This record gives sequence, C-alpha cells and structure tokens, in this order.
Amino acid sequence: MPDYVISPPPVPYVPVQGSSAVFPVRRIFCVGRNYAEHAIEMGSDPTREPPFYFAKPADALVINGADMPYPSATKDLHHEMELVVAIGAGGVNIGVGDALKHVWGYCAGLDMTRRDLQGEAKKTGRPWDMGKGFDQSAPMGALIQAGSFDPSKGKIQLNVNGAQRQVSDLSKLIWSVPEVIANLSTLVRLEPGDLIMTGTPENVAAVQRGDLLEGFVEGVGEVRTKIV
Repeated sequence: MPDYVISPPPVPYVPVQGSSAVFPVRRIFCVGRNYAEHAIEMGSDPTREPPFYFAKPADALVINGADMPYPSATKDLHHEMELVVAIGAGGVNIGVGDALKHVWGYCAGLDMTRRDLQGEAKKTGRPWDMGKGFDQSAPMGALIQAGSFDPSKGKIQLNVNGAQRQVSDLSKLIWSVPEVIANLSTLVRLEPGDLIMTGTPENVAAVQRGDLLEGFVEGVGEVRTKIV
C-alpha cells in the first residue's frame, strides 16, 4: 500500500435497489442535448450531429434522497432529468451491437445546472465545468441491474412540488444508449464504475430553495431530492 501523505478520499457510490451492496463510481460522463425538443429549446440544431460530452466529479453525487443545498454563485439553478447508465465492463472502440453487454445497470438521475454560469461560458467559449460540475450537482436514485430492461423506450418524468415539469420517452433520444456507449468508447476507455448521464428532455427550468424534485424512469426507478 502507498504511504499517502493525506488520507485518501472515500470512494463515491450509488446504492443498488434491494441490496446492501453499492456500486462504486469512477467517473460521471454526461451527453449534451440528446433529446430533439431540448436541443431546440437550448437554441441548437436537433439533428444527429456527433454527440458531445461534459463531466461531473464522482463526488458530486447526492444519494438516498438526501437534500441538495442550493449552490453558491448562481441565481438560476435548473433541473435536468435523465436516465443514467452504469458501466460494469470496460472497453474501447465498443461496437453498437455489443454496447449493452458492458452495462451493469441503470438509475434515474438529475443533472443540476447553474444555467447562468453555463450561459456565460457558452458566450465566451469557455468550459462548462463550473456550470455543470459543482458540488452536489448529481442527485441519483438507486441502481437496478440491467437484466431485461430495454433502454430504447420508457417514460421519463420529473415533478416539482407535485406538478409535472418534464415528461418524455426514452425512444426520443437522438443517440440511443448503445450508440452513446459506442461513441464515448472511441474517445476514452470506458471502465467499470463509470456512469453515463444520457441527456434530458425539454422543459428544463429553474428551481428554488424548498422545492421538492421527484423524478422517475419507467422500469428503472426514482430519484428524489429537496433543494435547501
């Protein structure tokens, strides 16, 4: 064992439904603008241009329904409801037809976004990191094992304070889950423990302190957090 000069940080993890076991998280990759209607509302072309990615640190996770503190340096915190893919077998240059063999499981997640910081970064051509990868920016529900779940279809929805805010279907993904895995694996070697947030539907909007966010993906499960 190395003689660390400081104590190493704990390994971030996502719980597994119906189990005391947990899934250790290595990296969190996010796909940008992967639903046509969301691409349009963000002022982009919804055609199948090559997917692009940004990242969140693994320790940005908020799990087990814990509250999410309203982050500093923003007045425009937005929700983005997503299907999350957990990679269980690594690989590079993965074929689309083999992609789902690399999936351990799925969960529901929220890509929380400091939209004002992201918007300024877009205008100036700077990285999105501080708009997307801030502390506690990735609330996630418990994972299900892949099993027979079909990520090509299924309702995805987010309610805020009990009122429907986002709703769509996984069939409306511009780039499907296998296509995203295959494409991302040409850019980095995917490893066990990687999470991929697959994009959000339309009607992203601001939230405030006190708001309760409850999302679900049909056949996968729920994610819940309160903004405090």
